[in-house]
This record gives sequence, C-alpha cells and structure tokens, in this order.
Amino acid sequence: MEFFSALEISSLETFLKLIIAAVLSLVIGLERELKRKPVGLKTSMVIATFSCLLTIISIESAYIAEGSNNEGVNITMDPLRLAAQIVSGIGFLGAGVILKRGNDSISGLTTAAMIWGAGGIGIAVAAGFYIEAVTAVLLVLIGIEALPPLLFRFGPKRLRMMEAKLTVYVSDENSISKVLEELKRSEMIVEDLSILHPQQTQETLNHILSIRMSYVQGKETIDLYREISAIEYVQQVDIEMIN
Repeated sequence: MEFFSALEISSLETFLKLIIAAVLSLVIGLERELKRKPVGLKTSMVIATFSCLLTIISIESAYIAEGSNNEGVNITMDPLRLAAQIVSGIGFLGAGVILKRGNDSISGLTTAAMIWGAGGIGIAVAAGFYIEAVTAVLLVLIGIEALPPLLFRFGPKRLRMMEAKLTVYVSDENSISKVLEELKRSEMIVEDLSILHPQQTQETLNHILSIRMSYVQGKETIDLYREISAIEYVQQVDIEMIN
C-alpha cells in the first residue's frame, strides 16, 4: 500500500509539473504568436512539455536504477545528464528560425532564444524550481514588451532610430552627392552606401544608389517615400523596411 501511495504522489507531482511547464510556455508562445513569428503557441508548448518530461525521466531514473537500494552500491549517474543534452538538441531548432536577409540583416534571433528558453522552463519546472521558472518568464516578458517602448521613447536618439533600405535611381552622376546631402539634411543617417553601374530605364540612363539608412522612429513609410521622391534628381525610389 505504501508503494502504491508513493507512486500516486509521484504521478500527481509529475502531472502538475507537466501542466505548469505547458502553461508557462504558452505565455511565451502567445507573445511570439501575437507578433506573427515562426514559433508560436504549439511549438513552445511542445518544447517545454517534452523537456520537462525528459528531465523528470532523467531525475527519476537515477533513483530507481537497479542497485540503488543496495548497501555498498554507489550510483554515479548524473540525474540531469539527459537534461543537459536537451539544451544542445534545442539549439538545432533555434538555428532553423534564424534567417539572413538579402539586405544583410539577421532576423529570428529573439525567436531562437525563446525556443531555448522554452526548453529551460521545462527543465526548471521538472527540477522543482517553480518560483524561479515563473520569475524568469515574467522578466523575459518585461524585457521584451515593456523596456523597448520606454527606451524608444526616452532613451538615446540612436535607440529611437529605425532602419530602411533604399534603392534610389538618380539621373545625373554629378547629383549623387547632392541627393546624399538632402538625406542628411532631413535627419537621415546613411549607414551604408553602394553605387551600382548605370541602368537604362525608360530611355533614361539612371545611376542606382543602394542605401541602408536610419531615421527617427514615428515617421510613416509613405511619408518617407514622399520625402525622398521629392528630392531633386531622384527619378525613382524603392523602400524596404528593416525590422
């Protein structure tokens, strides 16, 4: 009877741990889902729940291994050895969501970190660190949702800048420097500049400027387009926002 009673308590504890891990992971998954990121509710819950399960198995296996109750037998098995491999395995999932775009920007790093964090939540809950797991989730949400708006609003000007990639078609080679001066006069910072060979467009020989620039946050894309299009010598402009 005592054995079955202990088994029921152990099963109930395992059940509660899996539920807590799933609920905490859903909080992170919801944040990614609302931002239309590749990893959402389902992925976060699967990672955290199975990480929790594997960690429980790893810990419990160390205590029910054959010979664990025999005197004189010393078990050297690390109860968290399997959990350590979980962290390495999740790294492959994280690498799959990191993308390098054609404009040399990298996206998906936060999502990859969230995948790694979901696994960490499962491991922490399985090991019995409930308060620590909840605290970690709250701190992450505060850092992602609350701090950036405050920094963009009250932080240094550099943190309040947004980036965009421009493809500007200029008709006259001598006017390239004038176009760049107009951009700087409009409080736009040119981060990178590439000048491509002239291209024939509608019977006009245009010089192509590939520009990565920063501008003050709050300006709408359409306003930015109109402002740049109004610059003298600019024949055409293509804008791609960089998140």
